[in-house]
Amino acid sequence: MPTHKVLNTEFAIQDQLHFETNASGIVMAVIENQYAKMVISTYGAHIVSYLPKDETEDVFYLSELAVFGEGKAIRGGIPICWPWFADDKSGYGRPAHGFARNVQWVVLATGEEANGDTTIQLGLNHTDNSLAVWPHPFELVLDIVVGEALTIKLTTKNISKKPVTINQAFHTYFNVSDIEEIEIQGLDNVAYLNKLTAFSACKQHGNITVQGEIDRVYTDVPKTITLCDKNYGRDIVISGQGSNTTVVWNPGPETIKPFKDLPNSDYQSFICIETANALHDIVTLAEGESHSLTVNYQVNKQQV
Repeated sequence: MPTHKVLNTEFAIQDQLHFETNASGIVMAVIENQYAKMVISTYGAHIVSYLPKDETEDVFYLSELAVFGEGKAIRGGIPICWPWFADDKSGYGRPAHGFARNVQWVVLATGEEANGDTTIQLGLNHTDNSLAVWPHPFELVLDIVVGEALTIKLTTKNISKKPVTINQAFHTYFNVSDIEEIEIQGLDNVAYLNKLTAFSACKQHGNITVQGEIDRVYTDVPKTITLCDKNYGRDIVISGQGSNTTVVWNPGPETIKPFKDLPNSDYQSFICIETANALHDIVTLAEGESHSLTVNYQVNKQQV
């Protein structure tokens, strides 16, 4: 991986984007433009912070115990789950949520748009290590646009000679004022599978509120849902494309306890709302075919 000095020489944008190395030796891309400030770890292509200009609280939660280092996913922000989602069922002992979040990505390009948007593109290709656990050549590209909203697009290209299937997700941790004070709108009357009751089939009635552990996969979801946080005075509009499933997760006060990289009380401080191709929402790519999973986050002030 090139050093931050080399990356600054090739990809920095004056007064908008630069690279630095954190205390753990991970190269971070820092974007600060007229719209927001964002920090991206090149390890895992992982967005760890996003603060729009008129906000005082980060949009994303990052655990104070998060580990930045080889072989460990960063707890918080937006982990990229790819090319499988949740626990691996192959019997080969592969890590949950795939390997894309646990490896170093490459910076491919940066740019400044006429409207002031800042862009960065990161890439990941197959290696001997990836082929040992998932024997499919691939090209994976993440495009990030920081403007009036935040847009993220993950594009998978199958460059093998055979069809390949994937599950994937943006495993987004949203920073909330109080887990019991938020509301998720837009999934009323939508079917979901409840992981807490052996994936039993259920239907949502009304908006989602959280009192205790929640782990659900909503199916055939609408393209837009909204996270409302009255204490932070904001609504986060989440718009997805290339996805038919949305995962909603919070571990609650008991399930969080075994997580060494999460303080026990922090279940109160985040909700995961994940734009996904999960469970039966499988993407099949023929030779040479591509698929993009896209999400847009628009932060709006609530009307007083």
